Amino acid sequence: MRTPMHDDETLTDAPLARRLLAEQAPQWADLPLAFVEHFGTDHDVYRLGADMSLRLPRSAWAGTQAAKESTVLAAMAHRLSLPVPEVLLLGEPTEEFPHPWSVQRWLPGAAATEAQADPELLAADLATFVLSLRTVPIEGAPPLPASARGGELALHDEVVGLRIAELGQRVEAQTMVRAWEESRSAVGPSGAAWTHGDLLPGNLLLAEGRLSGVIDFGALNVTDPALDLTPCWYLFDGVASPAGQHYLTALEATEADVRRARGWAQLQALNARGYYEGTNPGMAGLAERALALIAAEA
Repeated sequence: MRTPMHDDETLTDAPLARRLLAEQAPQWADLPLAFVEHFGTDHDVYRLGADMSLRLPRSAWAGTQAAKESTVLAAMAHRLSLPVPEVLLLGEPTEEFPHPWSVQRWLPGAAATEAQADPELLAADLATFVLSLRTVPIEGAPPLPASARGGELALHDEVVGLRIAELGQRVEAQTMVRAWEESRSAVGPSGAAWTHGDLLPGNLLLAEGRLSGVIDFGALNVTDPALDLTPCWYLFDGVASPAGQHYLTALEATEADVRRARGWAQLQALNARGYYEGTNPGMAGLAERALALIAAEA
């Protein structure tokens, strides 16, 4: 069981996980079960046997992810360049655990928060994955929620101003405001595409020094393609780094694309920097690093 990170959060433990399996997936109820340490924010994850994982949402808003991965993601998985989550069972909410949950096939590899790879090889592998995602037709995709990342940056002006004020001396306010203004004034996208929407290091799996899988598709939507350029600030050392340049070139990013992407990275980091400071140091540190890179470029 981890420290709560959200209001009205549902905490889990191994006995609860066992009871859910016994009730809805008894064929797996006696398999070895082990909590997986990570600094993700949406789910508790348990290794189930040798080749499965049990994923329990920690909040109601994370409870829709498994259904999306079992339908939308499953329909496009064959077009993608890397392995992605495969849902083996969709569990139903119970009186004890109020959210839908899932059993998924275990994807081998270590998160990029824990393993290392040559940054330029990683940039090449990730760009290939993003390009494969962009080939998926967007016809019939659900509309993007107004508040979601990847829409209009200007819709988030109030939140950005509030977060900068809340962070106080932890950020240089004028630099943050200037960076945001540069991003929100960039020319808009020429089209839309499927985007992962949350390509943080914890959602990227590495094996033998290469990208081996991508997980956590809760933010999978049709958006501004610039949204998937945010690894420049979360995974690489900014847009001027060799890996950042390789990534942007492979994805044919324009200057306006980069500015919009920097805005999405800034919004996510501003939201995370203070929110997770006392409960998820890994996530707060990732946000702090991204904001420092953004400030240096602004």
